[in-house]
Amino acid sequence: MKKSNLLSTAAFLFVSVCCTSFLCSCSDTAPSENVGGIELSFPTEHYQEALDGRVIVLISKNIETEPRFQLRDDSKTCQAFGMDVNDWNPGEPLQFDMEAFGYPIKSFDSLPSGEFYVQVLFHKYETFKRADGHVVKLPMDRGEGQQWNRAPGNLYATPQKVTITNGQFPAISITLDQKIPPIAEPEDTKYVKHIKIKSKLLSDFWGRDMYVGAHILLPEGWDTHPDVKYPLAIMHGHFPSDFGGFRTTPPDPNMEPEYSERFDVEGYNVIVQQEAYDFYKTWTGPDFPRVIAIKIQHPTPYYDDSYAVNSEAQGPYGDAITYELIPHIEQQFRGIGEGWSRFVYGGSTGGWESLAVQVKYPKEYGMAFVACPDPIDFRAYCLVNIYEDENAYYQEGPFRKTLVPGHRDYLGNVDASLKDMNYRELVLGTKGRSGQQWDIWEATYSPIDEEGYPKRIWDRLTGKIDKEVASYWKENYDLAYIMKRDWEKHGKDWEHKIHIYCGDMDNYYLNNAVYLAEDMLSETTAPYYNGEVDYGDRAEHCWNGDHENGNHISRLRYHRMFIKKYVDKVDKVAPKDADLKSWRY
Repeated sequence: MKKSNLLSTAAFLFVSVCCTSFLCSCSDTAPSENVGGIELSFPTEHYQEALDGRVIVLISKNIETEPRFQLRDDSKTCQAFGMDVNDWNPGEPLQFDMEAFGYPIKSFDSLPSGEFYVQVLFHKYETFKRADGHVVKLPMDRGEGQQWNRAPGNLYATPQKVTITNGQFPAISITLDQKIPPIAEPEDTKYVKHIKIKSKLLSDFWGRDMYVGAHILLPEGWDTHPDVKYPLAIMHGHFPSDFGGFRTTPPDPNMEPEYSERFDVEGYNVIVQQEAYDFYKTWTGPDFPRVIAIKIQHPTPYYDDSYAVNSEAQGPYGDAITYELIPHIEQQFRGIGEGWSRFVYGGSTGGWESLAVQVKYPKEYGMAFVACPDPIDFRAYCLVNIYEDENAYYQEGPFRKTLVPGHRDYLGNVDASLKDMNYRELVLGTKGRSGQQWDIWEATYSPIDEEGYPKRIWDRLTGKIDKEVASYWKENYDLAYIMKRDWEKHGKDWEHKIHIYCGDMDNYYLNNAVYLAEDMLSETTAPYYNGEVDYGDRAEHCWNGDHENGNHISRLRYHRMFIKKYVDKVDKVAPKDADLKSWRY
């Protein structure tokens, strides 16, 4: 799950008491006849062909950073409006729809008066002719991790100043004269390698060449022990970047220390580099287990990773990773190549994925270490019970409605409602194309609609939950429910393998689903699950079982923590004749 910054509870409570939020009041305002217009164009030097995509107009009070980097869930956000575009030709004027949906204010004529900066960005889509017969237009990841404001090939304009007076937006003309450059492929080093393979399964599904890959960290002595085969430590999560947590040199002495607002820590960038260097020394030291560690790369047209399972909207990513990519890595880099010798770990998205592949491929993976997972029981889909609640945005009573919180800090201070978070995504993309958190959950868990896009679990404008979609989610992706349903069949394959860690003040309330999953696991018999569930006192998102260090440190130590945990427990899942010695040199 992706992170937003924190504010106080006071503003949230004020909005909650008002029956409907400020956003709702904006929707009741008729468009003003005084609203001007925004005429857009892009030059032929960037593209010669017609383009499909999403135009995003951003309005900010300052340009300390560009407006395209200021859109967020909390009250520090800039304003944004979005509009779908098809067949936009170079040099052709395009009129932006001044009645387009906006966040956090819904309509142009409700904007406050004053001087502002306007920036426009175009998020480029591609056309996919899928094997199921659907033709869909989606933004393919281009190495940036499905970040609309950084995606190579996207067009944007230099911010320009405007004055808004009494709801009147001026008539302006903007040329999207900037194009985000491509991202260079990472280079191999002694320890870190990179692979990318064409997936037949995914290429067949999407109707074009599709690839999966991995960043690979080789153990010390891999090159001098050519006959040794190694366990595979598989870290799941959204990782568009290189193996950045591994650094062979000390921190840059010339780097200017930066303050981390999230952790309230000075010089956090220096801390990150020091942790990466310390991991290198630990990894190559005499006492660390010798395994091959990998970070899987599986971006999709919906997100920076696929959630590592098969789905109707995204295709057979689970099978592509398990039966194509991992065997390829094991063959090329001398992995043991047996289910017990592959273990998975990760946090947030990676936490859900680690549990999901262990549940859906019980014999193919030997252990799962699951930190702060995305909802693993949909009775607690954050703060929504999709089976019993009628509306995701409000707790409704006979005389008032209270907004459902979406994000908090470790003291419970709320800075965004669930509705805020969904509205922001709706501005960034319709039909599940925002590249953000709530959309990827639908792209993963939902059946497809008549156009071939994921069905909504709830109406994005009203919050009304679709119970048929919820039922589909339950049978296919509610991990706690699936384990309970299938324990008699797969319990022996899951024994000793499930280990879950979560802060009890997770920013997204993910601990609530862990409580429910723990209740289910504690009742298992024949066999008992024989794993672990642990909670961090007042720990926020990404807590991973480290009771000794703050979250700003522990979240940087996934490899060194979970690899050791696996090695300490591997004898419980390995067959009696397994080689547990040669790779421990």
